Amino acid sequence: MATSTKLSLTVVLANGLPALALSMLGIIFYAYLPKFYSDVVGIPVIAMGLIIIGTRLWDAVIDPLIGNLSDGTKSRFGRRRPWIALSGVPLVVATWLLLTPPESGPLSLYFLFVTLAFFLFWTTITIPYEALGAELTPDYDERHRLFGVREGAVILGTLVAGALPVIVTQVYDLGQGAEDQRELFSRLAVILSIILLTTLVLFLFLVKERKLGPARERVPLSPMKFLEPVKRNEPYRILLVAYTIAAFGSMLPATLMFFYVEHVLQSERKEIFLLLYLGTGVLFLPMWVWLAAKVEKKGAWLSAMALNTGAFVGALFLGAGDEVPFMVICLLSGIGLGGTVAIPASMQADVIDYDEWKTGSRNEGQLIGLWSIAKKLAQALGAGIAFPVLGLAGYVQEPGAAQPAAAVWSLTILYAGVPCICNAVAIWLAWKYPIDRKAHGELREKINAGQKSEAHA
Repeated sequence: MATSTKLSLTVVLANGLPALALSMLGIIFYAYLPKFYSDVVGIPVIAMGLIIIGTRLWDAVIDPLIGNLSDGTKSRFGRRRPWIALSGVPLVVATWLLLTPPESGPLSLYFLFVTLAFFLFWTTITIPYEALGAELTPDYDERHRLFGVREGAVILGTLVAGALPVIVTQVYDLGQGAEDQRELFSRLAVILSIILLTTLVLFLFLVKERKLGPARERVPLSPMKFLEPVKRNEPYRILLVAYTIAAFGSMLPATLMFFYVEHVLQSERKEIFLLLYLGTGVLFLPMWVWLAAKVEKKGAWLSAMALNTGAFVGALFLGAGDEVPFMVICLLSGIGLGGTVAIPASMQADVIDYDEWKTGSRNEGQLIGLWSIAKKLAQALGAGIAFPVLGLAGYVQEPGAAQPAAAVWSLTILYAGVPCICNAVAIWLAWKYPIDRKAHGELREKINAGQKSEAHA
């Protein structure tokens, strides 16, 4: 059987801190910034969508490069931690510039270059950070706990970020006018910068990297060989493709929720719906961690996606004033949320073990870099497709403006219809995933046997 490696509660909790801060930045960028840059700054929605997809695609190109370089980094502080330490302040600066844009000038170009910087330093933190997490423990079940807490921190950070603009607006008595919105985002810049730096410092002090034998380390791959890990790892391919399709489906409602609530439901309670969805996700996350231990990770993940999808179909049939039915949908789909984010992260660590068995080295950075391409492609396509479609459908870029029927219909299909189709396809693909507890135990035995052979060579 695989050797159990129990992590202290301090390490498990500290490992989730950067995820808390990064998820807060993410929800502000994807849920709040598009409407701010559209309605207040004045960037056309088509241009904004193209900028987001372009910057995310470029960012995705460098992900395997950063992961590959971190795999080959050698320092007395480890392979991953130097990257995280050196990227914190630059990410804070980029965040500040993104949330406090000028009032005039070439604003689309400003948004382009600041977004490029923001996601560059986001990458140089997140890839090494996630790679470090994947190597903290080889234990199949301990990973439920580790990644359950980390992804719980993601949901909690998203929940806090969803509430934060409401709290700041109330505390400082801000309105919906352009100047008040600019003040709101400048205050958010201060708060987010403090949270990001604090969580990164605590993480770096409390979480150390697991020591690897010399044979487990490696030199960076050449760019021409970046796809080799995908070719040799069938479980990774299945997980990656299914996750990417599901992530694209989940990114559309994340990006369009406020638009849907305002223009389809014609409600002003958009933050309440978001908080209900995310709060339910946090509350039920421990259930999914428990279920993954009882019915295997794949079964729990499939169940979470099925519940999320089944509930979300109802959003296709709602209209003006349907606030109560939408609350029920948010509640039911929120129950499945924790399972759709926490369980794939734990499965990801298992397929990295499969790669170690194949190659004899630990390649977390390379594999997570490729995984990150999938996530960012999903995010980029979510915004990059949604906003141009809305623009072509006649979306009116004015606060509180009535929208044409074509824009409302397009919004409904993008928000609810496409995500349900994506999840159904992801469920079908994920059904073929082969690694369960028994298979992973056998895999770890082979890896440990290989390490003993190296030690006696």
